Amino acid sequence: MSATVGQVIRCRAAVAWEAGKPLVIEEVEVAPPERLEVRVKILFTALCHTDVYFWEAKGQTPVFPRIFGHEAAGIVESVGEGVTDLVPGDHVLPVFTGECKECAHCKSEESNMCDLLRINTDRGVMLHDGKTRFSINGKPIYHFVGTSTFSEYTVVHVGCLAKINPKAPLDKVCIFSCGISTGFGATVNVAKPKKGSTVAVFGLGAVGLAAVEGARYSGASRIIGVDLNPNRFELAKKFGVTECLNPNDYTKPIQEVIAEMTDGGADRSIECTGNVKAMISAFECVHDGWGVAVLVGVPSKDDAFQTHPMNLLNERTLKGTFFGNYKPRTDLPVVVEMYLNKEIELEKFITHHTTLSEINKAFDYMLRGESLRCIIRMDA
Repeated sequence: MSATVGQVIRCRAAVAWEAGKPLVIEEVEVAPPERLEVRVKILFTALCHTDVYFWEAKGQTPVFPRIFGHEAAGIVESVGEGVTDLVPGDHVLPVFTGECKECAHCKSEESNMCDLLRINTDRGVMLHDGKTRFSINGKPIYHFVGTSTFSEYTVVHVGCLAKINPKAPLDKVCIFSCGISTGFGATVNVAKPKKGSTVAVFGLGAVGLAAVEGARYSGASRIIGVDLNPNRFELAKKFGVTECLNPNDYTKPIQEVIAEMTDGGADRSIECTGNVKAMISAFECVHDGWGVAVLVGVPSKDDAFQTHPMNLLNERTLKGTFFGNYKPRTDLPVVVEMYLNKEIELEKFITHHTTLSEINKAFDYMLRGESLRCIIRMDA
């Protein structure tokens, strides 16, 4: 890799030229990293629903042409000025949010909301100089959430890279970069169910099933899965869900159904849909006195959460979480070690594989609801 240090690298990338149109494999130029930046050779990336959401650009600021991708794993190719804790050859996970280690949030034990590097979906340029590191024949190609991993090489702020054990299989741990950590962390770091407790999970997609994995890891004895799509129930039970509920099957609110099933309510609930009705149900289904509900899903910008104040006064707790309350640089290496120690299962989340050349297949799988995670091999 040393021959490329300081040089522009030409490589393949999947470029989104327009909203909702198939990605195009192009040869792009990737500039060297500037101050506090790192250029990474991406070996494996995965497709997350967030990529699809902003690719469709429905109700979002359209930023095109753009290179999407934010769940990935790779190897450091070169580092820019001021980077001291990464060197070429290090194995890393790029993350859509960061940890500068200097702001009040990073210094707090209670927060992972970095002032400098928290997610910004509208920004398509690097912080250092407001420019892109990608181009085609001199035309800038914009970044996505600071990662842009649908490229064989990408440039990332050092604060958005977690250095991990080189023994970890990159084609597996790449999915820790977003959804799996978000769901798992929402349960173990925020909801914190006790052994033997009852946990309700709303939404049984990849993030919801990661929350289920967190409940299993925590020793929950009863895991209730709630989803409008009954086709997800069989797989959910393989993850450890003990009972599956479809709100459409009942004439009363699903929170009342859960309260009746559990003698007053679940001990914990995790909402992973982004639907405000599901958020309200998740909060109102937990037991008074000690119940804790955690909101993970991102609602539409005009949504409003409404519940009676007595639900709070009766000692139910409502919490929110961002990336499962993990600090990327500090905590993700530990999560990877948990996987290596067989404390967390990852393989069951990976349902499909494809190559960069056929990346649009991954979009098709997700749009048809067939995949949890599709791993995209970059060098095939």
